[in-house]
Amino acid sequence: SREEEFIANSTRHPMRVNVKIGGKKDGSITAIYMNIMANTGCWGNHCLTVPMNAASKNLTMFKVANMYYDLNTYYTNICPAGAYQGYGAPKGAFAIAMAIGELAQKLGLSLTDVLIKNAVDTGYMLDILKGLGEGREGTIVPVGSCGLKDAILKGAEMINFDKKEVSEDPEWKIGKGVAMIQQGSGLPGLDQANAQVKLLTDGTALVLSGGADLGTGLDTICAKIVAEELLLPLDKIAVVSGDTDSCLFDTGAYASSGTYFSGNAALKATQNLKKTMLEEAAFQLEEKVEDMSIVAPGKIVSTKSGKELTYWDLAHTASQGNGHGALVGTGCFVTGDSAVPYGAHFAQVAVNTRTGEIKVEKFYAIQDAGTPINPEIALCQMYGACLKSIGHTLYEGMIYDKEGHVLNANLTDYGTPMIGEMPEDFKAVLLPVVDDYGPYGAKSISEIATNGAAGAIGCAIADAVGVFIKTWPITSEKILKAMKKF
Repeated sequence: SREEEFIANSTRHPMRVNVKIGGKKDGSITAIYMNIMANTGCWGNHCLTVPMNAASKNLTMFKVANMYYDLNTYYTNICPAGAYQGYGAPKGAFAIAMAIGELAQKLGLSLTDVLIKNAVDTGYMLDILKGLGEGREGTIVPVGSCGLKDAILKGAEMINFDKKEVSEDPEWKIGKGVAMIQQGSGLPGLDQANAQVKLLTDGTALVLSGGADLGTGLDTICAKIVAEELLLPLDKIAVVSGDTDSCLFDTGAYASSGTYFSGNAALKATQNLKKTMLEEAAFQLEEKVEDMSIVAPGKIVSTKSGKELTYWDLAHTASQGNGHGALVGTGCFVTGDSAVPYGAHFAQVAVNTRTGEIKVEKFYAIQDAGTPINPEIALCQMYGACLKSIGHTLYEGMIYDKEGHVLNANLTDYGTPMIGEMPEDFKAVLLPVVDDYGPYGAKSISEIATNGAAGAIGCAIADAVGVFIKTWPITSEKILKAMKKF
C-alpha cells in the first residue's frame, strides 16, 4: 500500500502528498482528493499544522464543490521535523500542479486554460475551510480580493506559454510549466498585534512595534505607514521593534503576519495618535477639532482661521505645565477577516535527454500581494523565496542511513542553490490589487513565493520530455529512470 511504502521510505520522504482529480473533457474539475502522509520524526513539532497547510493553502484555490482529504502523521527515527517557509504549502502546491498538469496533457488542453477554468473568483464560498480549522472547526468565508486569474494571464503572456520552443541541439528538449499558488496573511481569529506611536518633542515620531523584523522589512513598512498618516519624511521616524521590555504584545513574526497584523496595528496606533494631536491642536489654538487638519509635513492647520502649529510646537506645549501631556497613540489589531495573496509561477526548462541535466532558462513569478507598501522589498522577498524553492525542487534533500543518521548534514554535501543556479531570465512582477482588510490594501508577500517552483518546474519537465517526476528533489537520475534510459 502507499502507506506501507511511505513508512518504509520515510527517511527519504518526510512528507508525501498524493492527489487524484476527476474532470470532464473540457478541463472542468469535478472532484479533488488529497492524501497527505507526514513524517514528523520522533517529536510532535508542528506535526498537524504543517501537513494541514498542504490542503488548506491549495484546495482553496479551486471552484470545486467535491473535495476530500486524508491527513496522517507518523513518528519515526529521523531528525525532528518542523516549520519551514511555506509551512507545508509547497508540497501540496507541487502535488496539485502535477496532477492538473497530467490532466491537461491527457486531455490535450493548454494547462493555463485548465487553471483559469477552475480557479476561484472573488465571492466564491470556500466550504472546504469548515474542515480545515486550527484545532477546531474552521469558518466558511468567501474569497476576498483575488488576482489569481490575472496572474495566470499575465505570466502566460510574458513566457508565451503555448508556443513550443525548439532547441538547436537535438539532445536538449524545452518545456514550459505553471503552478497556481496562494498563502495567508497571519492567522485571523488567533493572532493579535499591538503598537504605540509617540510624537516626540522635537517633532519626530517614535514607533514601538511588537512585531520583530527578521529581515522582511517590517520596520520600514511600519515607518512608511506612520509617514503616510502623519505626512512626515521617513528620516523623521524611528522604530523600536521586537523588544518585550518596551513594546506591546505581538503574536510574532510568523505565518506571513507582519504587514497584515503588525502593519495594521501601526496604522491603528497612528490614527489614534492623529486624533489626539488634532484634539490638542484645537485646544492650543482655541478652535474646534473638526477644523483641524494635517495638510503639510510636520504641520497642523486650521481650515477656518488659517492658524497653524508645527509638530514641534504642538508637542512642546502639550508637555508643559498647562498642556494635556505627551502625545501617544496605541493600536491593537485583531480580526476574523483574511487577506489572501495569490500568484502564478511560470518556468521554462531545458532537459538533456542523454544525461538528464536540467537547466532553468526562465522563471517568472507573478503575484497579487494587494497594494505593496514597500514594492522594492516585496520584489526582493519574491526573488529570494523563488530561488530558495528552486533549490528544494532540484537540489536539496536529506540523505539518511538505515539508523536514521543524516549523511549530508553540511553545506558541502547538502545541495543548496548557488548563484550559478539562478535562472537565465528571472523576473518578479507585482499585480496591483486592493484588499479590503490589509493596511492600505496590502497583503503578505514572504511565504507565498516559496510555493510555486516545484510545480512549475515539474510541469515544464513533463512538457519537455513527457515524464512527471513526483518527488523532489527532481534529479537527472529520476528523469532518466522515468524515460527508461536505465
